[in-house]
Amino acid sequence: MKLKGWGSTKRAARADRKALSLPEALLWQELRKEPGGYHFRRQHGAGPYRLDFYCAKARLCIEVDGEAHGFGDRSDRDAERDRWLAERGVATLRVPAAEVLGNLEGVLAHIVDVVARR
Repeated sequence: MKLKGWGSTKRAARADRKALSLPEALLWQELRKEPGGYHFRRQHGAGPYRLDFYCAKARLCIEVDGEAHGFGDRSDRDAERDRWLAERGVATLRVPAAEVLGNLEGVLAHIVDVVARR
């Protein structure tokens, strides 16, 4: 089953590709090289959601979580989104933005390991 975004989500994801945060941009520079032979997409539309990165072969969503994810109802919304994806067979791997900035090699190795196990 393909994971596709709804019309408005696809348009928003397309626009977001031009406005990546620094941690997302750094991670994308590495993921676009297809580490481990795996292809990744950035700002992929999935139903009503936009995924920071997505590996279709592994059915894995990778989310770079900045400080905002710890405030307000954000954690509840993240959990609902993760449930929605899980119901469609997609796992979510959350990576702290600070970790991307401080240990990009380690984050990349972890992502490739998770993808390989799926």
